[in-house]
Amino acid sequence: MSEVHPYEARMLIDGKLVDGESGTFVNINPATEDVLGEVADASKADINRAIDAARRSFDETDWATNHQLRKRSLEQLHEAIVGEVEELREELIREVGAPRAVTHGPQLDAPLEDGLRYPARLIDTFPWETDLGDTVVSVTGVNTTRKVWHEPVGVVGAITPWNFPFEVTINKLGQALAAGNTVVLKPAPDTPFNATRLGRLIAEKTDIPAGVVNIVTASDHFVGEELTLSPKVDMISFTGSTVVGKRIMEKGAATMKRLFLELGGKSATIVLEDADFTLACLIGIGPLMHAGQGCAAPTRMLLPRSRYAEGVAILQGIYENIPAADPQDPGTLCGPVISAKQQARILGYIRKGVDEGATMLVGSTDPPEQFDKGFWVSPTLFTDVDNSMTIAQEEIFGPVLAVIPYDDEDDAVRIANDSPYGLAGNVMSSSLDHSLAVARRLRAGFIGLNGTAGYGADTPFGGYKDSGVGRQNGLVGFSQYTEVKSVAYPAQ
Repeated sequence: MSEVHPYEARMLIDGKLVDGESGTFVNINPATEDVLGEVADASKADINRAIDAARRSFDETDWATNHQLRKRSLEQLHEAIVGEVEELREELIREVGAPRAVTHGPQLDAPLEDGLRYPARLIDTFPWETDLGDTVVSVTGVNTTRKVWHEPVGVVGAITPWNFPFEVTINKLGQALAAGNTVVLKPAPDTPFNATRLGRLIAEKTDIPAGVVNIVTASDHFVGEELTLSPKVDMISFTGSTVVGKRIMEKGAATMKRLFLELGGKSATIVLEDADFTLACLIGIGPLMHAGQGCAAPTRMLLPRSRYAEGVAILQGIYENIPAADPQDPGTLCGPVISAKQQARILGYIRKGVDEGATMLVGSTDPPEQFDKGFWVSPTLFTDVDNSMTIAQEEIFGPVLAVIPYDDEDDAVRIANDSPYGLAGNVMSSSLDHSLAVARRLRAGFIGLNGTAGYGADTPFGGYKDSGVGRQNGLVGFSQYTEVKSVAYPAQ
């Protein structure tokens, strides 16, 4: 029988697993409100020690230039996680409230497949040096050789959310480390254990040098802001709310931080009149997965007026038959939301929808009665929604779908684009050419057609407008963790 590893309470700073200067804070199971355990609570001094360690390891070791060490280390970390994957799965179900079924997809298994191995492979194939050829430069009249070098940015401050914590963390670590950077990771205080587990595995199972990765847990969000303020940190890689992303952009301006910001969304699904509605309306399940706690969740569904009643009937059947349920049950799709604060926020949006005149066809403005404890919201279906309503414009981050009628295709595109966000979207049609034509008109960064999604470590993910700056994953995502240096010298 394999050894069972308990929750890791310590942080990783400068190669050592350590306690926090501020003591500890508790980690709560959102489905039951049980205390799962305690974890190190960092002070600002702690995170500045981590920043110093990352700065020193970048400036004074060969991590930035030793491709083979980086590749070997990422492969070791992948294997170490695989060795504890079932323990990690149970950890995510308990601390995130993630349904077990979702851990077999985007919550764990999907990002584990290539989140580290894809960037490790890029170490060998990425164009670290490009030859622009020789030319006589007009300014000097000298025949000149020109090169373009890609080099690591330096110290990356990675700040991760609570909704898909392992998925986001592993994709940030994989690309930042493969590109030659050092990292200080600040996980969300609601879900620290998956990150501290990674810290233990890095310390015990890999050749990653001390200080290259530091993982700092803290109950105080302002501890993490030290990453944004410190001149020793070169880049912030943040996934979370648009409000916080704008604060990071503002505070980071003083030290000219490089930024990757993957922020909120209010993604629209356009069901075209020629679609098979029985299949197309199944996209409406999206906001129920993991209780709608996903930035790319398709939370607006646009139906043609000519077939509006038909689509609504299908959606009503879905929402009446998928309840909020125990995330431990393999058949559960919609689990709890992360906290009492989030529960109150989501229920406030639902009440706002009713107050503004939308029809709450399925759902409730109160928590479901079957649960004595935990943070639960009933799956909620709004119809007769105008796109100007609060529930159509603001990110709810809960199991709520707004169904909006449209007059014609131009009207559908206008409504879909009439949003401060531009993260994701879907187009459903019986014709691929038709769906492709509509997709080209959408101002969003991640589009699925006819029931597909392009998720993967090799696929850039991110958005337009208030949905962020930059992309996670793919060659584009990898490149943003590098700086570009142009070099010229007399041709030989």
